[in-house]
Amino acid sequence: MLENDRRKIELLNSLLFSFPGTPVVYYGDEIGMGDNIYLGDRDGVRTPMQWSLDRNGGFSRADPAKLFLPAIQDPVYGFSAVNVEAQLASPSSLSTWMRRIIAVRRSHVSFGRGSLRFLYPSNRKVLVYLREFQNERILCVANVSRAPQAVELDLAEFKDAVPVELTAGSRFPAINSHSYL
Repeated sequence: MLENDRRKIELLNSLLFSFPGTPVVYYGDEIGMGDNIYLGDRDGVRTPMQWSLDRNGGFSRADPAKLFLPAIQDPVYGFSAVNVEAQLASPSSLSTWMRRIIAVRRSHVSFGRGSLRFLYPSNRKVLVYLREFQNERILCVANVSRAPQAVELDLAEFKDAVPVELTAGSRFPAINSHSYL
C-alpha cells in the first residue's frame, strides 16, 4: 500500500505512535514485510514471519509445498530481501527505527494519556499538533507532502521552553517571545 517507500512508512508510523489511542502494529509491519497478493481469499494478508534467509524464511524447515501458506518469494518483499535477522544487524533498518519510535512513545506519558490540540499553520501541507499531559508538552510537526515544505509557527505561548528533538535528543535554543519555527 505504501509502495515500500521508507519515508511514507515512517511518516504514518510517526502519526500512529503520536496520536491518541493504542497503536497496533501487525506482525511483519515492523520490518516492512509485504503480503503475497497472489494467494486467494484473505490468505495473502500475511504469510509466515520472515525470520532469516534460511529455508521458508526461517519459519519452518518443511518442504515449501507442504506449508499451509508459502513464504513470500518476491524479490522486494520476500525473505531474501526482508527478514528479522538482517534488520537486527543493521542500525539503519526499519526494525531499528520502529524500536526507537516505540521507545519515544513509551517514555512520554503525553502520547498515551495527553490531550490533542491541532495548530493551523498557513502551509496546509504541514500537520502540527500539540500533545500535553500535566507538565509535559510535545509539539509534533509532520510534513505530509511529497516535497520539503517551509512552515512558520508562532511559538510565543511556549516562551522560555527549550525544544528537544525526541528521537535524537538534540536541544535547540530556548524560545523567546519572538520565536518562530
